[in-house]
Amino acid sequence: SKAEMRHTCRGTINLATANITVEDSCNFIISNGGAQTYHLKASSEVERQRWVTALELAKAKAVKMLEESDDSGDESVSQTDKTELQSTLRTLSSKVEDLSTCNDLIAKHGTALQRSLSELETLRLPAESTEKIKQVNERATLFRITSNAMINACRDFLMLAQTHSKKWQKSLQHERDQRIRLEETLEQLAKQHNHLERAFRGATVLPASVPGTGGSAKDPCCPAKGDLSDEDDDNEFFDAPEIITMPESMGHKRTGSNISGTSSDISLDEQYKHQVEDTKKEKRTRIPYKPNYSLNLWSIMKNCIGKELSKIPMPVNFNEPLSMLQRLTEDLEYHELLDRAAKCESSLEQLCYVAAFTVSSYSTTVFRTSKPFNPLLGETFELDRLEENGYRSLCEQVSHHPPAAAHHADSKHGWTLRQEIKITSKFRGKYLSIMPLGTIHCVFHSSGNHYTWKKVTTTVHNIIVGKLWIDQSGEIEIINHKTGDKCNLKFVPYSYFSRDVARKVTGEVTDPTGKVHFVLLGTWDEKMDCYKVPLGAGDNGAEGRQKAHEAEDSRMLLWKRNPLPKYAENMYYFSELALTLNAPESGTAPTDSRRRPDQRLMENGRWDEANAEKQRLEEKQRISRKRREAEAARATEDG
Repeated sequence: SKAEMRHTCRGTINLATANITVEDSCNFIISNGGAQTYHLKASSEVERQRWVTALELAKAKAVKMLEESDDSGDESVSQTDKTELQSTLRTLSSKVEDLSTCNDLIAKHGTALQRSLSELETLRLPAESTEKIKQVNERATLFRITSNAMINACRDFLMLAQTHSKKWQKSLQHERDQRIRLEETLEQLAKQHNHLERAFRGATVLPASVPGTGGSAKDPCCPAKGDLSDEDDDNEFFDAPEIITMPESMGHKRTGSNISGTSSDISLDEQYKHQVEDTKKEKRTRIPYKPNYSLNLWSIMKNCIGKELSKIPMPVNFNEPLSMLQRLTEDLEYHELLDRAAKCESSLEQLCYVAAFTVSSYSTTVFRTSKPFNPLLGETFELDRLEENGYRSLCEQVSHHPPAAAHHADSKHGWTLRQEIKITSKFRGKYLSIMPLGTIHCVFHSSGNHYTWKKVTTTVHNIIVGKLWIDQSGEIEIINHKTGDKCNLKFVPYSYFSRDVARKVTGEVTDPTGKVHFVLLGTWDEKMDCYKVPLGAGDNGAEGRQKAHEAEDSRMLLWKRNPLPKYAENMYYFSELALTLNAPESGTAPTDSRRRPDQRLMENGRWDEANAEKQRLEEKQRISRKRREAEAARATEDG
C-alpha cells in the first residue's frame, strides 16, 4: 500500500530514487546507489528498450506519488477526518488573519503616534519634556517591532500545524489499516482452523456411522456426530450439538419464540409453577440439550481486549444456564470430605481432608468453558439438602461493581463454611484470566478448628483460535488458626515442554514448627492422595517427601472425582449436582436464581428470547444503579 512505500523489505529498490542505466544492446542496470544493484539482461535490444521505457515511466510515477504523499497526504485520510482537519485549519487561518488585521492597525496607529511625537519634538519645549518624548517614541517603535514578530511567529505556527497535521493523519490512518488487516487475518485463521477441525471430525467419525442414520440409535437424545454444517463460514465459529427437542416427559417442552417480553414473563411464571415438584424425593438427571447456535466469537471479543469481563455485554451464547451463585454452591459437591474431616481426632489429618476439599472445587471446571450468568444485585440462591446430605447453603450477590457474592453453608455433621468472593477478570486477547479475591472460612464445631484459604487464578486459553481449555495456577495456603498447622498447595500451570502429568497439584501439611507430617499429590481434575511422612524424616523436607512417596503402603486416597452423567457433553458438561441446581423448587425466595427469566429461557433452548430478556434486565439494573447513585449524591449534599 502507499503507506508502506517508505518501509521497504530487504532486496527491494525504491523506484523513486533508483538509477536506471543501459550497459549495452541487451543489458541494463538498476541500482539504489548503494547496497542494492540489479543486473538485468533482455533477449533483444527491442525488449530491453521496452523494459527501460516502462521502468522510467514507473519511476516518474513513483516520484510524483512521493511528492503528492509529502505535499498532501490526503489520499489515505477518510472523508470525515479530512473535513475535520480542514475545519480546524480554516479556524486557525481565520485567527491568524485576525492577528494580521490587528498588526496592520497597530502599525497604522504606531506610525501615527510616531508622527505626532516627531511633531512634538519640533516644538519648543523644555529639555525635560523633549527627553520624555524621545523615550515614548522609542517604546512605540519597540512595540511595533514586537507585534510584527508575534504575527510572524503565528504564521510559522500555522504552517507547522498544517504540515504536521497531515503527517499525523497519515500515521493514524496507517495504524487503522494495520489493525483492520490484523483483524481480517485473525478471523480468516480462525475460520480455517474451524474448517480443518470439522473436516477432521467428519473424516474420522462419518465412515463409522451407518449411512442415513446420522447418529447412535441407542439414545433418542444423542445428537448426530460428525455432521458437517452447510452454514456460511462467515457466521460460524465453533460447532455445538444439533438442536434436540427433549421428550415431553422430561418437563421441558420447547415453545414458539414469537412471544413478546411481557407475555414471556407470564408464561415463564406459569411454566415455573407447573415444573415445581417435590425435589426432595427425586432429583432431575437431565436438562434440555444445548442447541446448535453458531456465533462468530471474534466479532464480539475483538472489542473487549483489556476490559473487565463483568463490564462486557455478552450474549447468552457464551453462557451456561446457571448463575455465579450456583457455581459457588457447586463447591459443596464433595461435602462428604468435610463430613469426614469433622470426625478426625488429629488436626493434621483433618487438614488433609480440608485440602482435598479445596482442590475438589475445581474438578467441575475442566470441561466447563462456558461463562455463568452474572447475578443481579440482591439475587440469592438457596440450596436445602439437610435431609439428603445434611447441609444447607445460601448465596447472595452483595455488590454489582465490582461483582461480589457472600456464601454461607452449615451442616448437621459439625461444620460451617462461609466465603465472600469478588471476581475480577481480564481479557488478554489470546486468553482470559479470572482472579477470585476473598477468603474462605471453614469452622469445625466440636474441635473449634478454624481454617482459612483463598482461591487460585483460573485461565481460559484459545479464546480466538482453537479449542477452549481451562487451567488453574497458583498457590493456596490453608491455615488452622487454632493450632497453627498449615498446608501449602501448589497448582502447577500446564507447560507443553513439561514431562509432568497435566493439572498436577502438590502439597505439604506442616505443624507450627514447620515439620512435614503429610505429603499430598494428585490432580485437580481427578483425585488427591495423601502420604504420611515417617517419624524422624519430617525435619528434612526433601528427604521426608522422598520417603513418603516410597512408602506406598502409607498412601491414602482422599478424594476422587465423580464420573459425569451420561451425555453430559450435550448438557454443558454439568455434574449430577449442577443438573439439579436450576430445577424449580417450591418455597424459594422471589430473588432466587431459579426464577431468573433469561436463565430459564436459555435452559429451555430459547436463546433469542433469553438474549432479549438478559438485555432488558441489565438495562433495568443500570437505571436502578444510576438512581441509587443520584440518591447518594443528594444525601451527601444534604449532609
